[in-house]
Amino acid sequence: MNGQPDMPTPDTPQLLLEHHLKALRLPTILREYDKVARQCAVDKVDFPRFLLRLTELELLDRDRRATDRRIRQAKFPVVKSLDTFDFLAIPSANKTLVLDLARCEFLSRKENILLLGNSDPVTFCTSSLHD
Repeated sequence: MNGQPDMPTPDTPQLLLEHHLKALRLPTILREYDKVARQCAVDKVDFPRFLLRLTELELLDRDRRATDRRIRQAKFPVVKSLDTFDFLAIPSANKTLVLDLARCEFLSRKENILLLGNSDPVTFCTSSLHD
C-alpha cells in the first residue's frame, strides 16, 4: 500500500471479459472466443467477421440446447432420430427422400408436399415415403 493505484495485470482484460460473458449468459462465446480469435488471426479475418463467427456459434449452440431442452421436457419414453433409424428394416422406404424431406428445403423453395397413406399412426409416415 504505497498510495499508488493498483496496476492492472496483463490478464485483467481476459478476466473481465470472462466475467462479462458469464453475466451476459454467452457460454459458447466464453468457451470459443480464444480459439476463434487465434484462427481469425491466422486467416487475417477482420473484426466484424470475427464477431460474426462468434455470434453464429452462440446462436447455433442456443438452438441446439433449446431443442435438447424441449425434447427433455416432452418426456418421450424413447428419443429417436433419423440418425439411428434402421432403413433396412423398411426396405420400401426411400431413404434419400426421407433425408431430403428432413432438411425441410422445400420450405425455402415454397413447395408443397403431400403425404398419402393409411391413417394408422404406425404405418402412415412410412407408407407415405415409399418409392
